[in-house]
Amino acid sequence: MTTNKLDIPALIQRFNEDGYLILPGILSEDKVNRLNAAIDRIVAEEPESLAYNIYNSVERDDEIASLIDEPSLLPLMVNLLGFNIQLHISHLTIRKPNPNDVKTESHSFINWHQDGPHPQFPQQNGITSTYYIKTCYILSDMSQPDRGNTKVIPGSHNKSFHPGSQDVNGQVAGEVQVCGKPGDVFIFPQNLWHAGAPNRSEFTRRQLFLGYSPIWMRPIDYRNASDRLLENASPERKQLLGVIDKDPFKYYVPQEAMVPLKALYVQDAGKSVYK
Repeated sequence: MTTNKLDIPALIQRFNEDGYLILPGILSEDKVNRLNAAIDRIVAEEPESLAYNIYNSVERDDEIASLIDEPSLLPLMVNLLGFNIQLHISHLTIRKPNPNDVKTESHSFINWHQDGPHPQFPQQNGITSTYYIKTCYILSDMSQPDRGNTKVIPGSHNKSFHPGSQDVNGQVAGEVQVCGKPGDVFIFPQNLWHAGAPNRSEFTRRQLFLGYSPIWMRPIDYRNASDRLLENASPERKQLLGVIDKDPFKYYVPQEAMVPLKALYVQDAGKSVYK
């Protein structure tokens, strides 16, 4: 884990302007190795494929579950989304070299899109609000483009935008391929236009996405977190697993004791929530 303290106000400003962040060296080499060993165990249980999309991956291995409340990133997530949040999704993606662009059931590449349900989140003046934010842990060498990198359109979360073509093979004006080394983290909201490019390199892409949303949204991974995930969980992790109270109304208007993540919230907007 990085020992550098994140400059949260500066990162929030950059995130709001660009719609994404790349944070280098968040995970140590040892942590990356442990995560990749966990992924090896998971993939060994799956049918052979050029690509893997494995949801609810926190349930598959404790090493992955340890990222739910990753301490180097949790304060940033709380201050991007607010303190009344939960884990929304944990999604492991693997893209093996695929020079012939073979389409697979598990999607070797994904065309331009915004994340969200179908039909999509509502828009106003062509703009979709931010409903959830993903942290993407880069676990393979993605330091060069054309290795199955995620493509993004900077600023496309803040304006009425649609690519001329949704085909990821096309060149969209202003597109950026997100590059990073193992242990780096890429953060983006669901309303940023992005794509998963084909992998025509000799490298296998490994990326692990953990997304966070307001606790009043239904998570993608499960209806209720499993007893295994909740066993010995800290109060902060229990909140992130959606366990705060039996009264559903409290998910919208929680009491302060129900949301221990408020201790990490430093923005002025949070100071007068509770009376």
